[in-house]
Amino acid sequence: MSDAFDPETLAFYQGNAADYAAWSKHRHVRLNQFLDTLPQGASILELGCGAGADSAHMIAQGFDVRPTDGSPQMAAQAALKLGRPVETLLFHQLDADALYDGVWANACLLHVPRDQLGDVLARIRRALKPGGLFYASYKAGVGEGRDKLSRYYNYPTEDWLRERYVEAGAWSSLTIEANQDVGYDNEAVTILHVTAQRQASS
Repeated sequence: MSDAFDPETLAFYQGNAADYAAWSKHRHVRLNQFLDTLPQGASILELGCGAGADSAHMIAQGFDVRPTDGSPQMAAQAALKLGRPVETLLFHQLDADALYDGVWANACLLHVPRDQLGDVLARIRRALKPGGLFYASYKAGVGEGRDKLSRYYNYPTEDWLRERYVEAGAWSSLTIEANQDVGYDNEAVTILHVTAQRQASS
């Protein structure tokens, strides 16, 4: 497959890593809900860790976390916060097989080109242990586009997202919740929060 990222979006985060790290919100309500479903000390892969706030929270709770980000500059910001190396990993480079109890992908898969999201979701599902839990969030819309900062978004509807998850493989549960928020560009947006559990028998 082609690279599952948009070069212009990646360049934005590379060029604005420090400012974005300073802006990043530290709200852990949904993260805590995610962690409450996992066994203590569970292995968690974080994709798109940004400045590292969520990884720091998970590590403080005693979880075995692998923080990653697609931008080397953002990974460096996270490493400063965490006091440990943070790996640069693009989504299409993920090739793990049944390694993680959970995958946390907050506000990052929303940048994956629409025609490549299904493959990325399949890679994430494969990286989960049977019964593993996967969280991701997206900016809702009716088709791909760019924000005023020229960042690419896949802007899915709930139905379109469900179709991509089904294409990725079998899940024992798949829930989507929506809420309103304001992004880094100061624009109001509807966020779709997706939680999926890999089937225990597959």
